[in-house]
Amino acid sequence: MKYILILILLVFANLSFAQPKAGIDTINTNPNYNRELADKLGGDDYGMKSYFLVILKTGTNETTDKEFINESFRGHMDNINRLVQEGKLIIAGPLKKNENNYRGIFILNNIKSLEEATEILQTDKAIKNGLLDYEIFTWFGSAAIPEYLPFSEKIWRAKP
Repeated sequence: MKYILILILLVFANLSFAQPKAGIDTINTNPNYNRELADKLGGDDYGMKSYFLVILKTGTNETTDKEFINESFRGHMDNINRLVQEGKLIIAGPLKKNENNYRGIFILNNIKSLEEATEILQTDKAIKNGLLDYEIFTWFGSAAIPEYLPFSEKIWRAKP
């Protein structure tokens, strides 16, 4: 009986100390939250931030001049690399052939306005030369997305 009484006292003591502090929502609060990292990445309370999603599509220029096309797309790749170095582009890649003539995507980072995004896209030679066109959308995604970039440098064997 003595042990049962001690056990009951321990259970009640444990329950009273395990109660959450007033005002803290233990169900919806992340115990792994890192304010410094969230602030560095620009994340809101939900770990999200605003980006510009760019859908690249076939442009109106129908030239068959191989040298012009190659030069334009070399400029396109150089521009991608420059924008990544500047922290303005965090995702870029081609799409498989499709009926919409969508060619690829960009996700632009740390861009303040649609006008600024449009200006940045005009620095792309393939867009400027009409070989590619685009549509821009405001997109909300995880603020942690840019953190994958350092790892991407460690997994490619041949430069495109």
